[in-house]
Amino acid sequence: MEELFVEESFKMFIYENRLKTFKGWPFDEDCKCTPENMAKAGFIHTPSDNSPDVAMCVFCLKELEGWEPDDDPAKEHKSHSPSCHFISLKKRVEDLTVEEFIKLQLEKNICEVGKKYNEAVTKFREAASVKRAKIVKLATGEE
Repeated sequence: MEELFVEESFKMFIYENRLKTFKGWPFDEDCKCTPENMAKAGFIHTPSDNSPDVAMCVFCLKELEGWEPDDDPAKEHKSHSPSCHFISLKKRVEDLTVEEFIKLQLEKNICEVGKKYNEAVTKFREAASVKRAKIVKLATGEE
């Protein structure tokens, strides 16, 4: 069983570590969505081959792409994930009390469990759909 409080799980709570992920970020200067502003808003850069501007909040796991130079990362984050506890913080993670830090970790864990649950449900529904189609073919003699 994975430990709840391991050092590695907190690595991306720190602004500087989030900022380091923005190598190759397509927006650098003369815009609002600079790597610095993205990291301050809780995002890490998670590019894919066909989406070089994907960013994910390490706290609520919300992924956003299709960034425009004038997009404000904090406003976009709040708009797309209003319940994210990180975006509602009034201070830096480094300045949180132990109680606040643990609550932030708890909310992150809840988001992770929710995401895994949704992925499992989607996978199950896809498998069930395939199985149902096979059963219908067998029942109707189409195979």
